[in-house]
Amino acid sequence: MHPESGEPFETSVKGGACKLQWKADWAMRWYALGVDYEMSGKDLLESVRLSGRICRILGGTPPEGFTYELFLDENGQKISKSKGNGLSVEEWLRYAPPEALGQFMYNAPHRAKRLYFDVIPKALDEYLANVARYRVLPEPERAGNPAWHIHGGTVSEDAASPVSFAMLLNLASVVNAESPEILWGFIRRYNLGASPETMPFLDRLVGHAIAYYRDFVRPAKQYRRPTDTERAALADLAETLRGMDAAADAEAIQTVVYEVGKRHPFPELRAWFGCLYQVLLGQFEGPRFGGFVALYGMTETIALIEAALTGPHLAATEGHPADAA
Repeated sequence: MHPESGEPFETSVKGGACKLQWKADWAMRWYALGVDYEMSGKDLLESVRLSGRICRILGGTPPEGFTYELFLDENGQKISKSKGNGLSVEEWLRYAPPEALGQFMYNAPHRAKRLYFDVIPKALDEYLANVARYRVLPEPERAGNPAWHIHGGTVSEDAASPVSFAMLLNLASVVNAESPEILWGFIRRYNLGASPETMPFLDRLVGHAIAYYRDFVRPAKQYRRPTDTERAALADLAETLRGMDAAADAEAIQTVVYEVGKRHPFPELRAWFGCLYQVLLGQFEGPRFGGFVALYGMTETIALIEAALTGPHLAATEGHPADAA
């Protein structure tokens, strides 16, 4: 209808000349394009039902559906663009490869997921663990492994790392890494023959670890002084490590760490490891300490302990205790 003359007009809705409201448009696309599978969030259940009715009225068959739960922030609140509490794909890919995002999406699709920056390292290490398990599985059982699905049935030989992402983050934290070369110096010593050229996937992880450390780990680090009990245990650990073979593997070192903790009156071994993480690494959680020592180096770890016992104790924003040693 012309707004001034009132003369009626007819216009074809074909060829993009008409835009339907999105609920009807969704159903029309199902019908016109023969869509047979559609994923949508739990908050769109009513829209799915309505679109299905429209599709049937047109003589079509609604697609098979998959309803997934909502994404929540670290406080359990629904992610919202207006609130700005979300995590974009681009942001995820700054701190981890797409395979880690695939792992995150693969896990428990029918349950609500907390999607914030702290989940990235865990998802990445889950992926690495699944790839490692995939490689030792008999061929018929591989399709049951998440890595098989993430890679579409073919897992590249490059998709592997001899070092967990959590370990890379802890190494970056201790050495205040600002460039990949710093971390690669330790990785080469830990894994002979390793290099950015021979392990390109690991090289990508190194870059992600530095970015994550710079943006999230370093600002949150807070060292504390050891108690008298902890000082005695740390001194014992340094002396015990000094007497070990420098080539001892991670498991042997881990056993020694346990033994030292048992020799001192901690209420539980968890308190001993909490001491190692908080006093030496400036954080509440950390890696298997034996693996960390094997990667960082026996001599370097002893120096780290001695710096924490004798040097000025600095907050993460001021530097690492070892910097003042």
